[in-house]
Formats: sequence, C-alpha cells, structure tokens
Amino acid sequence: MPDALQDAFQIRPVRRSDLARWLPLWDGYNAFYGRSGQTALDPEITRVTWERFFDDSEPVHAMVAESRDTLVGLVHYLFHRSTIMIGTNCYLADLFTIEAARGRGVGRALIEAVYDRAANAGCTRVYWQTHETNLTAMKLYDGVAERSGFVVYRKAL
Repeated sequence: MPDALQDAFQIRPVRRSDLARWLPLWDGYNAFYGRSGQTALDPEITRVTWERFFDDSEPVHAMVAESRDTLVGLVHYLFHRSTIMIGTNCYLADLFTIEAARGRGVGRALIEAVYDRAANAGCTRVYWQTHETNLTAMKLYDGVAERSGFVVYRKAL
C-alpha cells in the first residue's frame, strides 16, 4: 500500500458505505487481541456491531480516520450511566490504526475526537482499558489520560 499518510487525515463518523474499508481495520483489531482463526468473532457479532453504529436507539458509535480515500484507523465508543456519578460516562471500546499510521498522530486524533463527542454529549468522563502487554499504545495513553489503578476482572457466562 502506498503511504496513505503523506497527506493529512480526517476524523469522521463511520458511514454505511465504509463497511468494506472498515472491515479490514476491525479484523486487524480483533487479530491483535487474538480473536482470529479458530478464535475469531462470530460473523453475527460483527454484523450486529456494524448495525448498532447506525441505530439511533443504540449508545454505540464509531468514527474512522481517513487519508486519501483510505481508512487508516477506527474508534468505537459508547455512552452509559454509572452508579457513582450523575453524569454520563463514555467508554472507548476499540481503537485501532493500520501499522503505517502508528506514531503519526492518528490514534491521538481518534481519542481526541472521542473526547469532543463525549463532552458534547454531556459526559463527565472517558475511560478505556488495554491489555498489559500493549506497551506501545500505553505510551500514547499515558500522554492523553491518567491510569485509574483499577484491575479488570471478568467471567464469561
């Protein structure tokens, strides 16, 4: 692929027409976290996730970074209530850029775009989690947010 970032990039909401260009980013994100091959997401999850982005009754949203008609990054986020604050929270669920976009400000711009959307929606906090081995991303995250100190526990049901 030619250097898609020779020109500036823009952050914008995902469009229905982006599906074929969004899907490789989504697949790359999932592969990064070990969800590929035999452990790949069920295609129905991807289909439902995609549809949620365009359903006004859903709190799930998506934006992409685009340069020269190439999608170079994605971010998914959702709004939700909390038991410890009155205001709404924003959970940044997924962030991914193509390798050529890393270190060029795309990830930071996607995070900042979520901050803007969350502030405009009246949110009082944006938060996210990453795997402890994602050290490269954590360098960025340490510059744009503070670590909460919380450890995530989960149990599949």
